[in-house]
Amino acid sequence: MPIRASLIQIDVFADSLFEGNPAAVMPLDRWPPDRLLQKVANENNLSDTAFLVPTIPADATPHDDAHPAYHLRWFTPATEVDLCGHATLAAASYLFEDVHPDAVRLQLWTRSGWLYVERTDGGFTMEVPADQPTPTDIDPNVAVALGVPIVEALRGIDLVYLVEDANTVRDLTPDLSALSKLDVRGIIVTASGAGTGFDFLSRWFGAQAGVAEDPVTGSAHSQIAPLWAERLGRTTLIARQLSPRGGTVRCAVADGRVYLTGNCVRFFEGTATIPD
Repeated sequence: MPIRASLIQIDVFADSLFEGNPAAVMPLDRWPPDRLLQKVANENNLSDTAFLVPTIPADATPHDDAHPAYHLRWFTPATEVDLCGHATLAAASYLFEDVHPDAVRLQLWTRSGWLYVERTDGGFTMEVPADQPTPTDIDPNVAVALGVPIVEALRGIDLVYLVEDANTVRDLTPDLSALSKLDVRGIIVTASGAGTGFDFLSRWFGAQAGVAEDPVTGSAHSQIAPLWAERLGRTTLIARQLSPRGGTVRCAVADGRVYLTGNCVRFFEGTATIPD
């Protein structure tokens, strides 16, 4: 039997349409084969598609029965990933607006464990584990591919490269073909936001994730928000990802967790019919 499912596209970390990072959301009654999920994500051709089912796996750790809980998975056009911040907020905004209009908190079981999203005055706030990067050597191949002087190198989920200033981040034109050959999920380039009205700035290049440059990357901020919080001596920060679309991420860091807040703007919704 073919599967008929809703398909919603939502701009995340966006104050208006055509900003931030678009993600697709597909709620399902049950999990189809992984190969089919991957084909749908490839067909959507966005940096990430979020798939949801209302059944929590038997091996999941216990959750709070007072709040709605879902099983959430993310696929890029090329692969399933362990964490995707913007697609998590997209999925949560769909659930808050279409399924649980009275809820204030959602619980999402993922490959990274339980994630939590709350409805707030500033949009939607996601709680994720902090993954503060640690110092590493500067890879000369990455330095050549980026084509700019690197001040410092660190590694978390991704490679993190600190550069001199905002202009260096904004004007970066890396060799994307060279970056795609690196054995790492992604490359974060970041700098202080001094003089820009933001606390820190970044861009994210997908390397092996199948995404040349991601417009706004929530999982990147789970790494660099703790880094900049420590260096700036602050627990709340406003970040800007300087992709061509651009997007603003409000960050808070506390007790080994990072809280990422952003707005979501729905672009379209429809129904997809796909073979089982």
